[in-house]
Amino acid sequence: MTQTTNEQPTGRATSGAVVPVLAFAGIVVAVMQTLLVPVIKDLPQLLSTAPSNATWVLTSTLLSGAVATPIMGRLGDLYGKRRMLIASLSVMVVGALISAFTSTLLPMIVGRTLQGFAMGAIPLGIGLMRDMLPREKLGSAMALMSSSIGVGGGLALPAAALVAQHSNWHALFYGAAALGILAIGLTLLVVPESKLRAQGTFDVLGALGLSVGLVLFLLPITKGSDWGWTSAGTLGMFAGSAIVLLLWGVYELRAKAPLVDLRTTARPAVLFTNLASIMVGVSFYVVSLVLPQLLQLPKETGYGLGQSMVVAGLLVAPLGLTMMFTAPVYARLSAKYGPKTTLILGMLIIAIGYGAGLGLMSAAWQSLVIAVVLGAGIGLAYSSLPALIIGAVPASETGAANGLNTLMRSIGTSVSSAVIGMVLANTANNVGGVAIPTMHGFRVSFLIATAAVAVGLLLALFLPKQRPAAHTQLRASSEEDANLERAEEALRGFRGRVLDAAGTPVARAKVTLIDRRGRQAGATLSADDGSYALAVPTQGAYVLAARADGHAPLASSATHTGDDSPVDLDLSLPGETVTA
Repeated sequence: MTQTTNEQPTGRATSGAVVPVLAFAGIVVAVMQTLLVPVIKDLPQLLSTAPSNATWVLTSTLLSGAVATPIMGRLGDLYGKRRMLIASLSVMVVGALISAFTSTLLPMIVGRTLQGFAMGAIPLGIGLMRDMLPREKLGSAMALMSSSIGVGGGLALPAAALVAQHSNWHALFYGAAALGILAIGLTLLVVPESKLRAQGTFDVLGALGLSVGLVLFLLPITKGSDWGWTSAGTLGMFAGSAIVLLLWGVYELRAKAPLVDLRTTARPAVLFTNLASIMVGVSFYVVSLVLPQLLQLPKETGYGLGQSMVVAGLLVAPLGLTMMFTAPVYARLSAKYGPKTTLILGMLIIAIGYGAGLGLMSAAWQSLVIAVVLGAGIGLAYSSLPALIIGAVPASETGAANGLNTLMRSIGTSVSSAVIGMVLANTANNVGGVAIPTMHGFRVSFLIATAAVAVGLLLALFLPKQRPAAHTQLRASSEEDANLERAEEALRGFRGRVLDAAGTPVARAKVTLIDRRGRQAGATLSADDGSYALAVPTQGAYVLAARADGHAPLASSATHTGDDSPVDLDLSLPGETVTA
């Protein structure tokens, strides 16, 4: 690890409005992703451009959101999560206003790109909750924040459809800007800044490398259908992405203050959670693509349900509403059985929803049933993800770690959009030059979603067993408590007490773990009784440096053999050398 905590523990939020305000900010950000769905087919005419160019209005938001989430998470860890949350929302407002005042392609793409940067608000909100909320409220609060992606997307569909049908389409952006300004004002008024900080500098080269790698990966996914999946440009970008991300990974492993701590990311609890997140993202987006089309197809097709744009949006909206109401249910289940169990349960419900949906496509009310069932499953799954991530990383890394997890979900939705779009296009009937999706294509799409959930279930089974949320570090009241509990669960590392010359425990002493190359491998603060615990990434020789106000610093050499037993090592201030 390369990050450390601030010398001062964070304070706990006392206002009961913190959770709804942060959740509202998350919902506002998520609205940007589906804001233009009701007018997608009209964009070429509205912007006076070719259909292939108009798709950049959606692609730009996706790409900027993917790039922004891990970067804003890291910036929040370094410089303040509330500060970066306000910055994200401010950029979104500027982007919305740019889009509101233009009807030409290039300024619209610029505005939509700026709107996508706000996606970093989701992990920042989760990090703020972890830093400030009392333990008994944290589970349900993070569940609501994590689900805000689906809630915002689900609620935006009918609202945007209503505006698009009865007003000028630019009103969508004016409304988005107004929501962003409201979210900024509420955040300034209600949400305090977290005192937890990661120490170090921002990894500019790492941010550039990740951005280039992500763009090279996501761009051919979103544009592959237009360019051709086997074209030189598509394959060349995929190859370039692999090379850039490989070089980026090598650099990150060697960097003193990396953008993403890949050693932490490689832990089974983090790795399998992120992989499962991709599958959940795939399954979530399928229903958002299929049901609105099925509902709006004319009845003359023999299977279309003939609903208006607004009615179709209202019938799909319970997907987001159910996700929102699932948050308190998740908190109770997770407290009793743990987030791993709730993730598995959520994915089982998703599989049931898609399986039943194969036979529930003949009436509008059946679409409502599918939306409710899938909303419950996706809500449980999404709610479990931040708890699993936070349970495996230091508190000073929660912004970056949750940013990466949000990115994994975005990759899942991007892959889903490309694959389902290709399936529906290849199975469509051409009627008078117009491609009409078929029932066969809808059912194949549901089968793909079911298969993705099955893979996610398999990945979730590899997650390390966790104690129920009521007994994990989600309940830790400070950074040092979180470090102690995590190190005790990992076992492999150093533990002991920091003492003064008279043998009296020293509280809040900073203990830093330094590897043989002179790089920081971990850090923590001693508890009130002087105790500390630090996990080691690998076996070998280390130096433990300790310092505290009013005491001379201490550096002590120690070796860990790599077994699962901790090395007991007391650190005496000032100056006395202790042998492990």
